Amino acid sequence: MEKRLIEKFEELFGKGGDIRAYFAPGRVNLIGEHTDYNGGHVFPCALTIGTYGIARKRTDNKLRFYSMNFEQLGVLESSIEGLKPEKEADWTNYPKGVIWAFQEKGMQPDSGFDLLLFGNIPNGSGLSSSASVEVLTGFILRDLFGFEVTNQDLALIGQYSENKFNGVNCGIMDQFAIAMGKAEHAIFLDTATLQFEYAPIRLKNAKIVISCSNKKRGLGDSKYNERRSECEKALAQLQEVIDINSLGDLTIEEFEEHQDAITDEVCRKRAKHAVYENQRTIQAVDALKQNDITKFGKLMNESHVSLRDDYEVTGVELDTLVEEAWKVEGVIGSRMTGAGFGGCTVSIVEDDAVDNFIAKVGAAYEAKIGYAADFYVVEIGDGPVRL
Repeated sequence: MEKRLIEKFEELFGKGGDIRAYFAPGRVNLIGEHTDYNGGHVFPCALTIGTYGIARKRTDNKLRFYSMNFEQLGVLESSIEGLKPEKEADWTNYPKGVIWAFQEKGMQPDSGFDLLLFGNIPNGSGLSSSASVEVLTGFILRDLFGFEVTNQDLALIGQYSENKFNGVNCGIMDQFAIAMGKAEHAIFLDTATLQFEYAPIRLKNAKIVISCSNKKRGLGDSKYNERRSECEKALAQLQEVIDINSLGDLTIEEFEEHQDAITDEVCRKRAKHAVYENQRTIQAVDALKQNDITKFGKLMNESHVSLRDDYEVTGVELDTLVEEAWKVEGVIGSRMTGAGFGGCTVSIVEDDAVDNFIAKVGAAYEAKIGYAADFYVVEIGDGPVRL
C-alpha cells in the first residue's frame, strides 16, 4: 500500500527530498451515541481501516493536496497564509482547518507541504473519515514541524477546527477515539472531563461487523446541529430546577423526577435519549468487565430503539439493517452508529454466523431499499502512526 502511494506522490509532486508516510484510523462507536456533546460517556474504538497520508515539506508557503478518493478533483492548491473555508476547496477544507487551528493556537508552520491522501474508510459511512483526516493532518504537522503537542491535543485541535473552520458542531468523541486508539481496546470516555480508561474488548468467538447503508449523509447539513440545539433548550429548562452542567450529569431517576420542566415534547424526548443512553453506556462497560457479552448486546439493541424513537436519527435504511440483524441467529447485538441519517450499523456477531448474517441482512436490505449494503468485518486498531 505504502509503496503504491509513494509512487503516486512522486508522479504528482516529483521525486527526492524527505517523503514520509503516515496512517490514522477510522473509528466506530460501540455504544453511547449523541452523548458526547451532552456531557455524557461514549465507548468508541479505533479501527484498522483509516486514512493514509504521504507528505513532504516545501521551501515556499504553498500547500498542494491530492486525494486518491477524489481523483477527478486533481491537485488542489492553497497557501498556509490567510486560510479560510471555501466551497471550491472541497475535502481540503479539513486539512486546511487543522493547519488554521494550529496557527490559531500559536503554532505556525515555517513552510507549506505537499500531501497525498488515500482513505479505505467507506466515504459518508459515519466511520469518521473527516476526523481521521483531521487527526492525520495534526500528526503530520507535529512530525514535519516539531510542534510539541500530545495525541490528546491533536484530538482537541481536530475538534476545534471542525467546529470553528468547517462549522460542524461535533463533539470530541471521533477525534479522541482516533488520536488515542489502542489495539484490542475500546475507550470509555467521559466527554465532560476527558477522563478515560481503556477497556479490553475480548470477543470470544465473535466479530464486530459494520454494515454500511450506502445512503450518503452530510454531517453539517444534516439535522445534527438541530439535535444539539434541542438538547441545549432542554438543558436550559432543566437547569432552572436542578443544579447540573450537562444532561450527562443526570441519573435516570433525576431525569424522570424533573422532566416536566422541559415544556417542549420533542426537546423532552431528545433529553431522555441523552440521559438514558449515557446510563446504558456506563452499564455496558460494566457488563464487559464482567465478561457478560449478552448484556452488552442487549444494551446495544436498546440504544438503537432510543435513537429511533426518542432521538429520531435512524431512518428506514438503518432501521432495516438493524431489524434484519435482530432476526439472525448468532447476532449478540446490533445498532446504528455515528450521527445517523444514513451511514452504518455496528453488530456483534458470533463467528460461525457471520457469513449467514451478511447474506441474510444483505438480501433483505436490497429487497426493501433497492440497492446493496456493504459489510466489513473489522478489527480494533491503534491510533495514528508514522509508517
